[in-house]
Amino acid sequence: MTRSEALPSSGVLEEVRRLAGPSAVVLGAARLEGGQHADTWRVDTENPAISVVVRQFPVDDPAPLREQRVLRALDGLGGMAPVLLGGDLNGRWSKYPTSLISWLDGQPDITPTDPRGWARELGRALAAVHTVPTERLAELPSIFDRSGGSQEILGGPLAAEVRSRWSQVVTSPEVLTHCDYWSGNVVWRDGRLTGIVDWSDGSRGPRGFDLGWCRLDLVLLFDEQIADDFLAAYEAATGQAVGEMRLWDTWAVARSDDAVGSWPPNYLPLGRADLDEDELRRRHAQWTARLRERR
Repeated sequence: MTRSEALPSSGVLEEVRRLAGPSAVVLGAARLEGGQHADTWRVDTENPAISVVVRQFPVDDPAPLREQRVLRALDGLGGMAPVLLGGDLNGRWSKYPTSLISWLDGQPDITPTDPRGWARELGRALAAVHTVPTERLAELPSIFDRSGGSQEILGGPLAAEVRSRWSQVVTSPEVLTHCDYWSGNVVWRDGRLTGIVDWSDGSRGPRGFDLGWCRLDLVLLFDEQIADDFLAAYEAATGQAVGEMRLWDTWAVARSDDAVGSWPPNYLPLGRADLDEDELRRRHAQWTARLRERR
């Protein structure tokens, strides 16, 4: 989707006003930065004062249907995930497929003053996602039915190793996977993690999919020690050691080998202008080399 529209359409704004109540007035909309998939705004009303997040997707994109299904399965995740308030997949009041979801009070923060404590909160939050009861996941797709879980996207020096162990990957126990769990998809308030956003790719899959992906992000942002702090907090919260972490790290670098150079727009608006294409590729290559040494 090209980001050509400054505001949601009048039909979307009217639906937000209707959700708020018969006396509500829309005060305005502000675009939310971060991520590259959906156009996202916060729309505020008064009388009553509420905030609703509007997420617009390209026409014929399956992501909004997936997002709405996973939000129903999450059921708010104890306040850690948005609640689905409404949506339009068929052009009733929106030109584009649209989800209306509750606002989670907080902002992304990838420049923390205490990176180790920050990483531990990321680990505990992911543990909460992975303990969602499996009976809620029946309507969700498997990550192996999506491009992100395909062998076809694997590249780089570790791709052959991941393919050789593919049976171990696909037979691992399933959990609810966020599928894009990185530091830009959580929000913070007063130094505390208050929620997890961007659920459009939520699926059933092995816990290692999210774990390896977030650890890769933490290595790109900081270093392996921060990634290890994240993992330790996750294991403490679940009460269970994660076996074969190197396999999940290897899978993450192999499926991102081609794409990592396109990630600067994710980091730039959140304060990491230093992570340009060359720097991201350099850090990715260093992490790949360290994982190869441990084979």
